[in-house]
Amino acid sequence: MAGHSKWANIQHRKGRQDAVRSKLFSKLAKEITVAAKMGDPDPEKNPRLRMSVKEAKSNSVPKDVIDRAIKKATGGDSEDYEEIRYEGYGPGGVAVIVEAMTDNRNRTASTVRSTFSKHGGNLGETGSVSFMFDRKGEVSYPAEVGDADTVMMAAIEAGAEDAESSEDGHVIWCADTDLNDVSTALETDLGESESTKLVWRPTVTTELDLDGMQKLMKLLDALEDDDDVQRVTANFEASDEVMEQL
Repeated sequence: MAGHSKWANIQHRKGRQDAVRSKLFSKLAKEITVAAKMGDPDPEKNPRLRMSVKEAKSNSVPKDVIDRAIKKATGGDSEDYEEIRYEGYGPGGVAVIVEAMTDNRNRTASTVRSTFSKHGGNLGETGSVSFMFDRKGEVSYPAEVGDADTVMMAAIEAGAEDAESSEDGHVIWCADTDLNDVSTALETDLGESESTKLVWRPTVTTELDLDGMQKLMKLLDALEDDDDVQRVTANFEASDEVMEQL
């Protein structure tokens, strides 16, 4: 899934820029608070919280920020966030899934719809594009953890579905419901992962030229700048030449 992996790399680079660091920390902290409020505040007893904390740590979120987010959930004074998924099409007919957490559904829906319209896209109904994606667990490891065969064997033994290796690292895929068990088993063989999360994995992709990619990136960046938006996934694909020119 070239489009997905390249978008993941773009997100990775964006996430390391100081300009978006505080916003990223805020979104990861919100996810921790919601996960802790929905279940046990102990990550070892709450799989969703455990994965949220792991993802926060992989993005260098300080321990005190993580602890504060958990305490906020148990203190009874945290906002009531609702999880909502929006689906639509961006420039070039690219399918886009937007995952949000909001305390005001009307505000978020209005903002997301407006963002799509301003950037050459259109918001659709729930289910209008999600059929082009599979909900999967994704576990990422750096390249130095081992060669492709070593990682594939560890993935098979952990109960994963597939593993992809490149010079950038290893990505292991599993059923969404198996993510906690698979990631725990992988830690035994490969150590702690760089990232463990639920994702939307495209089953079909739409290829874009440079102009199409530039327009799409403006939409995706604008969506990600919304404080209510947690994640944005798109099923685009582009050549290496196009990606280098971005």
